[in-house]
Amino acid sequence: MLDGSGLSDWLLGTQERAVPAAGQLYSGQFGLCSGSVRVTCVVDGDTFWLDGTKIRIADINTPEVSSPQCSQEAVLGRRATERLREMLNAGPFALVRDGRDEDQYGRKLRVAMRDGQSLGGQLVAEGLAHEWQGYRRGWC
Repeated sequence: MLDGSGLSDWLLGTQERAVPAAGQLYSGQFGLCSGSVRVTCVVDGDTFWLDGTKIRIADINTPEVSSPQCSQEAVLGRRATERLREMLNAGPFALVRDGRDEDQYGRKLRVAMRDGQSLGGQLVAEGLAHEWQGYRRGWC
């Protein structure tokens, strides 16, 4: 849910800003995604749906949960997924466009921020994500 106006414009990337405007905060009750209908839920540690729009956190990469390469990656992937869900449910956050609007899968690329801090950066600090360097690093 948007506290202000312009959710569609912001998520669709038609507002070309380096930082969100005052009042552009998002919140929702995030569960874990399941089934084919996804509105507001967490897919994994770096991907979530917000009001029907799929968002990829642009500044990190987390372990895979759908096709992990080893048991360690599977465990870390589940932890990262749950931690992202907790963080998104902890209160309003901003979504900042940083570079490209979308990835090759059509996901909106955004940095999730709260109080000037990247939620992705927090996952990195907790050992549940790698900073995105333009390629995937292994977890095994």
